[in-house]
Amino acid sequence: MSDEHSNPFRQRIEPAELDWHLDTGQHEAPFSRRYDDVYFSRHDGREETRFVFLQHNELPERLANWRASRAFVIGETGFGTGLNMLCAWECFDRVAPAGARLHLISVEKHPLTRDSLARVWAGWPDLAERAQALIEQWPAAVPGVHRLQLAERVTLDLHFGDAAACLARLDGSVDAWFLDGFAPAKNPDMWQPPLFEALAAASRPGTTFATFTCAGPVKRGLAAVGFAWRKVPGFGRKREMLCGEWQARERPVARAATPWFTPPPPRRAERVAVIGAGIAGASVAEALTRRGSEIILVDRAGIAAGASGNPQAALYVKLAAEANLQSRFYLAALLYTQRWLARLDPGRRWWSDSGLLQLAGNDRERRRQQQFLANHALPEAVVSGCDRYGASRAAGIEIDSDALLYPQAGWVDPVALCRCLASQPGIEFRQAELRSLRETETGWQLQQAGTTLAVDQVVFATGYASRDWLDGLPLQSIRGQISTLSCPDPARVALSKVLCAEGYVLPPRGGELTFGATFSPNDTNAEVSEADHRRNLDELARTAPSLMASLGEITPGMLRGRASVRAASPDKTPYAGPLPDATQWRRDYAELAKDARRRFHTPGSHYPGLWVSAAHGSRGMVSAPLCAELIASRIHDDPLPLERELVDHLHPGRRIIADLIKGN
Repeated sequence: MSDEHSNPFRQRIEPAELDWHLDTGQHEAPFSRRYDDVYFSRHDGREETRFVFLQHNELPERLANWRASRAFVIGETGFGTGLNMLCAWECFDRVAPAGARLHLISVEKHPLTRDSLARVWAGWPDLAERAQALIEQWPAAVPGVHRLQLAERVTLDLHFGDAAACLARLDGSVDAWFLDGFAPAKNPDMWQPPLFEALAAASRPGTTFATFTCAGPVKRGLAAVGFAWRKVPGFGRKREMLCGEWQARERPVARAATPWFTPPPPRRAERVAVIGAGIAGASVAEALTRRGSEIILVDRAGIAAGASGNPQAALYVKLAAEANLQSRFYLAALLYTQRWLARLDPGRRWWSDSGLLQLAGNDRERRRQQQFLANHALPEAVVSGCDRYGASRAAGIEIDSDALLYPQAGWVDPVALCRCLASQPGIEFRQAELRSLRETETGWQLQQAGTTLAVDQVVFATGYASRDWLDGLPLQSIRGQISTLSCPDPARVALSKVLCAEGYVLPPRGGELTFGATFSPNDTNAEVSEADHRRNLDELARTAPSLMASLGEITPGMLRGRASVRAASPDKTPYAGPLPDATQWRRDYAELAKDARRRFHTPGSHYPGLWVSAAHGSRGMVSAPLCAELIASRIHDDPLPLERELVDHLHPGRRIIADLIKGN
């Protein structure tokens, strides 16, 4: 599963198969046909959760006394209806101090549908508000990690897939385990040695666990990996249950084959400078301030003054026909960004999940899309194929090719988004140019024109301008120009979906139609050119000939536009993570040039407290928010929002290793 050629999307995530009955409290309770077992006690599911998982992990006391700057992390082996997590959240709200944060992690192989989840919680008025937050953000059944921001201080990571496989790829540590899931006799495939090994690998010294079962395989499995267990009286008719702690022992090294990706140790992050106020920097600032950091957001040109300054931008991904690490990241980023935007702007004032059509403009692209659909068992709520008639109905205009429809994609106003992010409490914006950077005993000192700024850590997020600070990481400049056309009669432009082919065109907004964009590698000229307006018009005619015909004759002189310089990496994946000391990496791992399979024990050397979010290219509106969440999670020692192999795929040092292996 961890190599470039694995495809977790071939196997569809099958939803839970349910029957329904009333529990003793007259709540509708689901029953699993697949496992022939209940999701929670028919007598009193909520009291069972409190007794088994909250009380025997000592959560009320531990949460009330939580003073660490990082979140308290609860892990769970079966999400089910979410009852355990909602009860843990309620307990946290009731007893935790104001500065505490709660991070919930739960795996689920067969998730309920959104409708089933709503049916479960319809009769629980005291949990209704929390349940509604869960239901509104409930993700489509796609393998991988889905991060939900349930409340300002409460985060939930849903891992869809096999429990052992998901937890083995978890990048983060847990403080308390809820070992739930169907009984070992009903679901023996879950309670196997790989699960217990993954639990131990993700535990801290003193991590506790509780489980309703006393089955022999569970006791033996826990003991084998270092958990001390004890029997205690069970809930209701259940005579006994288990609880205990993980006794610290040497754990398997998570990155034994790739020690260069070992993350730097956590350090203070009370005050962080973010350089760059486009989408990359502004989203990092928002993610950090949500965790309690004080942010100084610095940009010499202003908020969204560079490549993030277009009036409208597509929320767009183009996934590979055969899933690879890059495609897996971009799909996760698209789904995360949609939820993130809905939380920031639930009224859709400056963004829209209008949907997007990726057009098959020629036979080659049509075959590629057919191959994509054959290789990806994804739900229609995420992507589906349609012929030209279906595409025309979806778009509201005539489309002359087949297409892939992404219902949750759309467009955003980047300037409004960046201003919203920069205005969050805890963020101070300074329009200034970074002149120099110097490490101090406690952090970093930044020199600006006439002022000095002392901070704990620094994040570089200035696109192509970041190259001066990234210790030689390769960045390619790519010039892009958009064109905008005033539409005095909006009725003539019935386009309702974003259309993407070689170029793109967005649904009109505010009486203007935006389309483009040109793609000029190694060009740093940001002046608008008439020649690029002509290129955009030609591409619009190829992408949407019926739309072009409805607009009548258009000349470049009728268009306004905007040109900017984006940055891309050689492999077209963003850089998101700690800044490597390139010289030290080349010295430590030089033998890779002779033997690419050589094993090393030296962890990667990084500049302490320096981070980078860059090389987002033309898809930064999708990629930057999840990269920001990754960086903020790492800085604050939270579990990460992606599987470990995807975190490593984004690491800025990957290019150093690739070049060493190639002998460059």
